[in-house]
Amino acid sequence: MGQITVEKNVGGIEGLCVITPAVHGDSRGYFMETYSQRDMEEAGIDIVFVQDNQSCSTKGVLRGLHFQKQYPQTKLVRVIKGRVFDVAVDLRSGSGTYGKWYGVELTEENKKQFLIPKGFAHGFLVLTDVAEFCYKCDDFYHPNDEGGLAWNDPSIGIKWPELTGEYPGSADSEGYALEDGTKLNLSDKDKKWDTLGNTFRF
Repeated sequence: MGQITVEKNVGGIEGLCVITPAVHGDSRGYFMETYSQRDMEEAGIDIVFVQDNQSCSTKGVLRGLHFQKQYPQTKLVRVIKGRVFDVAVDLRSGSGTYGKWYGVELTEENKKQFLIPKGFAHGFLVLTDVAEFCYKCDDFYHPNDEGGLAWNDPSIGIKWPELTGEYPGSADSEGYALEDGTKLNLSDKDKKWDTLGNTFRF
């Protein structure tokens, strides 16, 4: 594990890991290994990733909370530009932490990575003007298999940083904004996800 440090079971939730790569810098810039299967296996993480994705989002965009139902994915996520607050919610029905959430700030400066196993809902909120978000998946995207969870479900109580507003009784973004006045920006689909008691569980 010479090139990474791994914090396992973060937030007391089994399987969630925050990974910090070793960054080698000098006056010219820096170099780091963004992924090493060998280092991951040495850390006890044995996953075969099959797809890499990248998205770009503007400030106030919240994507999530998403999952695939019949083809669940393990994700390894990071930010290469900007800053986001990244969240995972445990939807594993047999888990002692079912319904619990954990969030971590991912930035281009801290270069942290968040490993989210199968059985979790996942989403993130963009806190800078622009954020570029990259992630690896261990199964392919299946467009007809997507599920979701209301990002603001009060029974879960995610504390999204810098966000103001009161729960309107649904996942709608109306009335929510960042502290600087930037309105919360959700897709039409993300505004319609249901609460924990009415969503899919693994």
